[in-house]
Amino acid sequence: MKLINRRDYLDKIANLIGRNLIVCITGQRRVGKSCLMRTLVSEWNARKDANIIYIDKEKSEFDSIKDYKDLNIYIDSKSVAGVRNYILIDEVQLIDGFERSLCNYYDRDDFDVVVTGSNAKMLSGELATLLSGRYIEVHVYGLSYPEFLTFHNVEDSDASLVRYLNIGGLPNLAMFPIDNAEMIHDYLSSVYSTIVLKDILGREQVRNVAFLENLSRFVADNTGKLFSANSISKYMQHERENVNAQLVRLYMNFLCNAFILNKVSRYDIHGKQLLATNEKYYFEDLGLRNALTSGNRAVDIEKLIEGAVYLHLLRLGYTVYVGTLRNGEVDFVASKGDDMVYIQATYLLSDDSTVKREFGNLKEIKNNYPKYVVSMDPFQSESNLDGIRHLHLRSFLKREQL
Repeated sequence: MKLINRRDYLDKIANLIGRNLIVCITGQRRVGKSCLMRTLVSEWNARKDANIIYIDKEKSEFDSIKDYKDLNIYIDSKSVAGVRNYILIDEVQLIDGFERSLCNYYDRDDFDVVVTGSNAKMLSGELATLLSGRYIEVHVYGLSYPEFLTFHNVEDSDASLVRYLNIGGLPNLAMFPIDNAEMIHDYLSSVYSTIVLKDILGREQVRNVAFLENLSRFVADNTGKLFSANSISKYMQHERENVNAQLVRLYMNFLCNAFILNKVSRYDIHGKQLLATNEKYYFEDLGLRNALTSGNRAVDIEKLIEGAVYLHLLRLGYTVYVGTLRNGEVDFVASKGDDMVYIQATYLLSDDSTVKREFGNLKEIKNNYPKYVVSMDPFQSESNLDGIRHLHLRSFLKREQL
């Protein structure tokens, strides 16, 4: 399996070691969390004063570790006095009551703990209660566009960008020819099925599997649109599927907890407050979203551009909202600390009405925070209109800061 050095993640994790914190590496299945763990094991094994205790719960050799008692026994048997003990546990949520075991080790001077998980619920419930303020999350995403170029050994071009928008950033796609659409679709479909089987059906009380599938496909087809549980319920009932809004909310939470979907709330730009009704949902991987929809890519291009912009903002560490104005909408309001960025994403600025809409909404925002229009207009690298920057999507996705 080909590896790339995802140094940003490795350095972030390394900087958290030795601070009496449990480092929780989260992310969708197959985004590369295990590769990061194996890299950490390799790097830390080179230290003379280090003892590595590595548990991969997806490997059969660790099947005997079923609960926190088994975990305590295993860790104690592998610990070494007088050196630094690094506990690394891959897919820790597969161990019942794991948080009780972690309590025994995270604040000891001779131990550091790093765990991975593929479900957001590992950071809720008992872990949050028992270890409040004692853990920190490092969320891992699929390959960024520059990583995609390196990983697949392709040049930066519009053709490469289109491939990225179509197949997404799961690293294991390197096993297949990049242009073999059928093999890639089959792999992405199998990843989705694995996530549903292991992280939803295996963990939650899902009784209506058919509805879960239909809900996933509905959101895939409607990525970037505002809707509510009530509106989905009404649509499903129109399609002769009798589900109420409460079930919709429950199953949407299952999809979000498994890191298939991300919910994006609305933010009133003038009122400077979050709005409680209606939201948008974006997939954590563009390829998985495309595998679930039967839509035409040419028609879907606006949705793919929005999804790529959204994911890049997350990678840059922003908290992202949908912006609302009195008479319009801004695709993304992104905040990080005291900084804020406003972004409109569109396919092409093909006529004056499109330019007026995309730039006009941003002009209504009367502050000095950066404002961008991102599109795929040919030959567009960067320009400026009334203080609003216009970037090609390729240029935007390669930026390490805004």
